[in-house]
Amino acid sequence: MIETKKSFCRFCHAYCAIEVDIEDNRAVEVRGDASDPIYGGYTCIKGRHLDDQHNHPDRIRSTQRRRPDGTFEAIGSEQALDEIAAKLTTILEERGPRAVALWGGAGGALMSLSISGDWLRAIGSPSFYSGATIDQEAKPVAQSMHGKWDAGAHPFEDADTWMLIGANPVISMWGGIPHQNPWKRINDARKGGLKLIVIDPRKTECAKRSDIHLQVKPGEDATLLAGIIRTIIEEGLYDADFVQANVQGFEELRETVADFTPDYVEERTNVPAALMQEAARTFAAGQRGRVTSGTGLDMQPRGTLHEYLVLALNTITGRWLREGEEVPNPYVLLPGRTWRAQTEELDPLLPKDSALESRFRGLKHNDGQFPANVLADEILTPGPEQVRALFVMAGDPAVSIPNHDRVVEAFKNLELLVTIDWRMSATAKLSHYVVACKLSLERPDVTMLPEAVAETYGHGGYTVPYAHYTPALIEPDFDVIQEWELFWGLAHRMRTPMTFRGKPLDIDKKLTSDEMFDVMMEGSRIPFEEIKGTRGGRLYPDASIRVEAREPGKDARLNVGFGRMMEDLREVRGEPLTGGAALEPGEEYSHRLITRRMRQVFNGMGQQIPELMEKYSYNPAFLSPFDLRALGLEAGDIVEIASKHGAIRGVVESDDTVPSGVISMAHSWGDSVEREENTFRTWGSNTNKLVSFDEDFDPIYGMPRMTSLPVNIRKLEGVEAG
Repeated sequence: MIETKKSFCRFCHAYCAIEVDIEDNRAVEVRGDASDPIYGGYTCIKGRHLDDQHNHPDRIRSTQRRRPDGTFEAIGSEQALDEIAAKLTTILEERGPRAVALWGGAGGALMSLSISGDWLRAIGSPSFYSGATIDQEAKPVAQSMHGKWDAGAHPFEDADTWMLIGANPVISMWGGIPHQNPWKRINDARKGGLKLIVIDPRKTECAKRSDIHLQVKPGEDATLLAGIIRTIIEEGLYDADFVQANVQGFEELRETVADFTPDYVEERTNVPAALMQEAARTFAAGQRGRVTSGTGLDMQPRGTLHEYLVLALNTITGRWLREGEEVPNPYVLLPGRTWRAQTEELDPLLPKDSALESRFRGLKHNDGQFPANVLADEILTPGPEQVRALFVMAGDPAVSIPNHDRVVEAFKNLELLVTIDWRMSATAKLSHYVVACKLSLERPDVTMLPEAVAETYGHGGYTVPYAHYTPALIEPDFDVIQEWELFWGLAHRMRTPMTFRGKPLDIDKKLTSDEMFDVMMEGSRIPFEEIKGTRGGRLYPDASIRVEAREPGKDARLNVGFGRMMEDLREVRGEPLTGGAALEPGEEYSHRLITRRMRQVFNGMGQQIPELMEKYSYNPAFLSPFDLRALGLEAGDIVEIASKHGAIRGVVESDDTVPSGVISMAHSWGDSVEREENTFRTWGSNTNKLVSFDEDFDPIYGMPRMTSLPVNIRKLEGVEAG
């Protein structure tokens, strides 16, 4: 008998409300929940295949231990925890706490991310690494220099103008447009008069629906943003009252952007000056709206500067909530607070002499973590601070971190590598233990992560007070555990006192997941019991929660002329014009490679599900039809793509949304180095082999150049692809 239950998808961060048909303790069908107040039945193709993920024939159904010959054998999870705890105890005694590191990637449950960080602190280790430092760490770093407006920004729901830069939310579910059916959100908003401006080298799905598309040359977003800001300032289109009352550094910004004239911007970015000016005037003319960004802005050179200029543009046009306005999402699961029309001055996340330092490239422990840039070197380089044990929770760093071959070498060098996963990922295949974990429909959860994301990044979460609790829908009849249970289990075995969310955690009495949520949700604006007692998602509005006045004595201002950022912008202006579509000083390249999202995957997740791979089982190398003809190529041909750091093979496809001189590929594809070179049609091509973390990286947080990469393309004859 089939029973239908409500839940929400956790394939990505969009958390779409779903209905799941359960038969004999198995998910047999997943669809959107039409009764949900904000999703209204929407879900993407990935979520509709959650049942295929849970029932996958290659799913790991018990923890795996590596044998001396490199093969794996199944062992019980309790035995695995005993052995891991014993090995870890030895490493800590011999090497000290910094020798133990943790990697947190995309897709991890918030509870597990929280307790894993608490566990790492409990053993005294600062060695936390995450995928944030290879995609969007520029956002908090830029905000730390600019300051944070306590009341928050204008929501999309009442916007009359919106600018997207380096983001394609209808595919990624991230970047500013609310992720509850972004297609419909954009269409409805434009029917209501919204003017949408998109800045992207490619004519993305969002760009096709825009009023103005600025097709910027890859890597030149800082130049374009500076030109837009100059136009707004020179023409007096900025919000003078807001600037006078709440902003510092305005004159420094005005002086720094003065040389980014329309003609200069056009020559450097390939965006017509008149179109750039039209975009600036259109955005400034709006009364409500914002500029929001995605990974495309951060993964290219000068990501921090780009994000800083986004903040500066929002600030000089006054795109922040004011005293007396209703707070659109006063949160549900986070504690209630007072929202004020004032600046929260932050400590700039810059390298400091007192900061904990990596041993490499002058990079520091920043924003609570070390940059992924240094992880391989910290593992491979002997010394008292050498990393000897690594725990990987969510993500697949063996394919997502640049310098792929060196990362794999480092992982092989570890004394203990433990990966928590449901599949044998590239990282799992290198591990000593692969702890089999429960998947989303097998564990309870609550939609706290979108609130936490919105609080951190200012967008990407809910714009309305919505919450959804789901119980576990399925109880697996095989030996899998939740991710958080690994860390509690280690604390229990190693007698490590620890806290969870700032409260002492009993390491002898294991709580249930719901009891753990009780701890997490303590102090939530809406009592957790009320949320837990509701079937499906629900709105919790309170029109009385409004932005209050500035506190007396709180006179901090948003800084749009921070010295370090103005210096960086002057450096941009001082660079020689290289000309051509993709010319790097000192060397000529025919193209620049840019990243893209693919609808059927979320980073490295989804590639294992055949039903999602019906069109492509790999990440094609997309080129314009013009460039295909110019290079003598046809769709399906095999090419070598080479940067100054390495080369990969790929399968070309035609895409008229890609401009000439650009090649577009998704990242986080490919598999371990043991795969034969000719399997790129099966497993995809790892673009991180074209990237180096040794040079050309952000000096503050170490983000390497992962998009706008200069490359050459060469047709390969007589190469078979498996």
